[in-house]
Amino acid sequence: MLLNWTVMILYNYFSAMFVGPGYVPLGWTPEKSQDCMYLQYCKVCQSYKAPRSHHCRKCNRCVMKMDHHCPWINNCCGYQNHASFTLFLLLAPLGCIHASFIFVMTMYTQLYNRISFGWSSVKIDMSAAKRDPRPIIPFGLSAFAASLFALGLALGTTIAVGMLFIIQMKVILTNKTSIESWIEEKAKDRIQYYQTGETFIFPYDTGSKWKNFKQVFTWSGIPEGDGLDWPVRDGCHQYSLTIEQLKQKADKRVRSVRYRAVEDYSGVCCPVTKGVETFFTTPCTEEPRIALSKGDLILATRGLKHWMYGEKILDSAADGGIRERGWFPRKCVEKCQYDSETDQPVDGEKKNR
Repeated sequence: MLLNWTVMILYNYFSAMFVGPGYVPLGWTPEKSQDCMYLQYCKVCQSYKAPRSHHCRKCNRCVMKMDHHCPWINNCCGYQNHASFTLFLLLAPLGCIHASFIFVMTMYTQLYNRISFGWSSVKIDMSAAKRDPRPIIPFGLSAFAASLFALGLALGTTIAVGMLFIIQMKVILTNKTSIESWIEEKAKDRIQYYQTGETFIFPYDTGSKWKNFKQVFTWSGIPEGDGLDWPVRDGCHQYSLTIEQLKQKADKRVRSVRYRAVEDYSGVCCPVTKGVETFFTTPCTEEPRIALSKGDLILATRGLKHWMYGEKILDSAADGGIRERGWFPRKCVEKCQYDSETDQPVDGEKKNR
């Protein structure tokens, strides 16, 4: 059984790693040219982003139905390998549960006759393994320590990987990805903030958990569709999700606040010279940090108490300039009094919104 677990775990692990998520073809455009207005354009891939696709900074490609970039498989989890990745997340905890049962029963049976109880201490006689020739592998002190250590690893893996499996199954049964779940949450916040009266309906949820499940898991191992065109539920537009993404992108530009760097920042993850609170509250994320030089302009889109996330404007042009995205310490910047894009005071503009 342990060999079966190992083979199945490694097969799905390497399938998720080497098969990959599937990438949007370079230079891809929709069949109807008028549909380009509903899509985002990727300057890196020099093509339009197909519905449900996103650009991965690590892979440097637009990934079809991207869920996230997983460092453990050194690849993205997306359209082609979503099933293999999820099966790996299921089989690894099951194999670890089986191994944990073996470790517990081994230690129990081997120590049962070797523990003598006293009034003040418990004595474990490990020399009994040497006097009893029956075990093929003697259970000594080193074997006990190794079994206890392996049991801890197995239980830790069961809890950590099992939680990831639950998260993946939740999004699969609603025919979403982790990114699309975040887009849906932002859509609700945008509608509530502006009081537009819109109702955003996720277009790819078929309404049946079984049908959503079958779009990812098939007997052939090949997911349904081609990764570019997706069936949508009744009453939804083919590009409902991409239209919402464009609205959120436009809203992000409107809400962004311009800051100017007043201190240099090298871009290290935990800067020592920026204060103790900045050092210990560094964002726990794979998103990069950006180096700042005094006088740089940054468009901040979100932030924490001691950190901010934004885009550094490298080109003098306000629109279309090349930008670097990442986190930077809040104490290294100060808010500009006027936004050059609108020539309006930022505080007053915020009040109007």
